[in-house]
Amino acid sequence: MSAPSFRNVALIAHVDHGKTTLVDAMLGATGVFAAHEERVDRVLDSSDQERERGITILAKAASVEWKGTRINLVDTPGHADFGGEVERALTMVDGVLLLVDAAEGPMPQTRYVLSKALRLGLPAVVVINKVDRSDSRVDEVVDEIYELFFSLDAEDDHIEFPIVSAIAREGRAMEGVGIPEQGADLAPLLDTIVATVPASSGDPAAPLQALVTNLDASDYLGRLAIGRVVQGTLRAGDRVALCHAHEEEPPLRRKLTQLMGFSGVGRIEVSERIAGDLFVVAGFPEVEIGDTLADVDDPQPLERLTVDEPVLRMTFGVNTSPFAGRGGKYLTSRQIKERLDREILGNVSIRIGATSSPEVIEVAGRGELQLAVLIESMRREGYELQVSRPEVIIREIDGRPQEPVERAVVDIPEEYVGTVTQTAAPRKGKVADLRPGDSGRSIVTIEAPARGLIGFRSLLMTATRGTALIHQHHAGWMPWAGELPHRVGGAMVSDRKGASTGFALDNLQKRGELFIGPGVEVYEGMIIGEASRPQEMQVNPTKGKQLTNIRTHASDEAIKLQPHREMTLETAIEWIADDELVEVTPQSIRVRKRLLTESQRRQAKKRD
Repeated sequence: MSAPSFRNVALIAHVDHGKTTLVDAMLGATGVFAAHEERVDRVLDSSDQERERGITILAKAASVEWKGTRINLVDTPGHADFGGEVERALTMVDGVLLLVDAAEGPMPQTRYVLSKALRLGLPAVVVINKVDRSDSRVDEVVDEIYELFFSLDAEDDHIEFPIVSAIAREGRAMEGVGIPEQGADLAPLLDTIVATVPASSGDPAAPLQALVTNLDASDYLGRLAIGRVVQGTLRAGDRVALCHAHEEEPPLRRKLTQLMGFSGVGRIEVSERIAGDLFVVAGFPEVEIGDTLADVDDPQPLERLTVDEPVLRMTFGVNTSPFAGRGGKYLTSRQIKERLDREILGNVSIRIGATSSPEVIEVAGRGELQLAVLIESMRREGYELQVSRPEVIIREIDGRPQEPVERAVVDIPEEYVGTVTQTAAPRKGKVADLRPGDSGRSIVTIEAPARGLIGFRSLLMTATRGTALIHQHHAGWMPWAGELPHRVGGAMVSDRKGASTGFALDNLQKRGELFIGPGVEVYEGMIIGEASRPQEMQVNPTKGKQLTNIRTHASDEAIKLQPHREMTLETAIEWIADDELVEVTPQSIRVRKRLLTESQRRQAKKRD
């Protein structure tokens, strides 16, 4: 039988090296977009949060036709927190496009995603992107890429990778190292993909085995299973067996109601999908990620997907503040649990577990960003909840407690190098590498306990006036490092319910930094600022000026409030202490004490 005329390839890279932009260019170069069609930048970054944050969160697939060969493209996230999506996407492909920025070179996530691809034996096409940058250093970057392959113990045939230079934003490419000519297109890249990425080796005539790697839902068809046919042929209307996680139970046997494939950025109905191809099927509402669609007479399951374990956990609970229920549609623990159950069906790197309270659920994930994206998604869907500060998951290794290590790569103007090292030192952070970059910037690599880097990003952005670029990823385990400092100041806690006044806040701003402005509704136990001293402060932000007919000074009327600190979801999660919570509603993000009244907190301290 002749080789199938399609190729499956994943785009992998560090954050912001141009994967999604390159997919846009490939879709345009192969005629997916009609001439009259309105073009949307980063078409595969379809969710609001992906567009707002400028990152890819979910792996997605598209398909293009090139000289009689269909190329299935899988765009993957570049952020380490979404590594589960990368691992899942790599099971669907036979090769990878490794994008590297011509100025930044290989970065931490480049190493992470490439190590996953090499472990699966996937050949790579290396694309040096943004070669037109003024600070481009292509020759050095190529040397660094070879060093990266050697350091990952790549096989000889994997080190002999083709190199393509590209300007993805303009849809230009050339073979080898250089700057593509003005009239160039992406033909050299597409030709290299077809020549380098092998066709699937699966046998279309063998008994069916197809691995489910992703899930979707349709209002008309119900739950959809997305994955790859490993061997055999999947045909519309055939009866197939679903081998699920519960091995003691017999496989489910059912007829496929619909079979689809990828075409451009959409899906089309097809009659069959042969070994190696990607599929979307309907007909199994019970399907989960990792399940196998198998031959109905002799169902043989494939090995289930495995991903790296979570390293951080936090609790999601019912909102118990006095303002609960004002803006949300989903308020109960049952509704929150159902939403989290839906999340873990499609997100293999999230775990949920029970706590001592039925109102509170433990959620574990890869990092702060992944958990913050989940909370923000729930908030936008109308959920109200309260969440705790993230804490690391401790492992017992050789009878000793071990905690996760994070590696942070910080790109900063060189005058802030001292600031970075001074910020990291109290958090048990060590400088693993320091090298000068270009245009007066330096790159500092810091290794620290994961809990030491909670809040490190926002602290560093403040210290460097927003000029720092920070990327973090998991770097193994280390013995428990002992207590670490958290924040400098104690909480300013409102002692009553009411509306904040400019007069009260004017007096309070002399004692710390405020989180609210005048005219904001507060309640007892709500945190309205950070004190300049470490002790917790009970304050009255609703106090008004005594109205008399005696004016003592002309400056009595001159209230000048400093701009208050806006608490975003990420900064609030990083800032709170163990006895505090973040209240999340569709309209507001507030910080509060777990125990709202001062008497409750005093009694709790006595018990401790």
